[in-house]
Amino acid sequence: MNRESAIQLLKKYNKEEFHIRHAFTVEQVMRHFAKKYEEDEDFWGIVGLLHDIDYEMYPDEHCQKAPQLLKEINGSDELIHAICSHGYGICSDIEPQHHMEKILFAIDELTGLIWASAKMRPSQSTKDMELSSLKKKYKDKKFAAGCSRNIISCGAEQLGWELDRLLEETLIAIQEVEDEISKNTERYK
Repeated sequence: MNRESAIQLLKKYNKEEFHIRHAFTVEQVMRHFAKKYEEDEDFWGIVGLLHDIDYEMYPDEHCQKAPQLLKEINGSDELIHAICSHGYGICSDIEPQHHMEKILFAIDELTGLIWASAKMRPSQSTKDMELSSLKKKYKDKKFAAGCSRNIISCGAEQLGWELDRLLEETLIAIQEVEDEISKNTERYK
């Protein structure tokens, strides 16, 4: 599987800019972590890109419909397991087992919280955001209430990381790839 076929599948089942941007965000953050841990950046990126493949069109079947959709591009069992594991405990009984799956589980909700925080800034960017600002938004349960703090903290725990480490490393990742995310979102609108 290559990135272009993954993008075509993404676009087939996702039309809203919000979902497209989220997919590119998670893709780029996963690539960042893959590079950091000397893993397969392309595979980690495709997992991130397609993690919510079924969410927009089949929200009530999220992580249940994904295997069928991923088979359209000959998605491997490894890809399907990784994608379905990000919904563990919510819409999937597939538990994240590998380091990559645990990172995906942990950062999915967190990337949404970080973007919501960025939108509140005069710059509308993550590049000038400090960890202390993100921590403040994280603690405010009313802010971006749809981003589950419980999932984020469970993700940090699964990784064996302190919450501050997860927040900081994910913020740094988004800051480093923000331009690439914006470029991809514009290109594939």
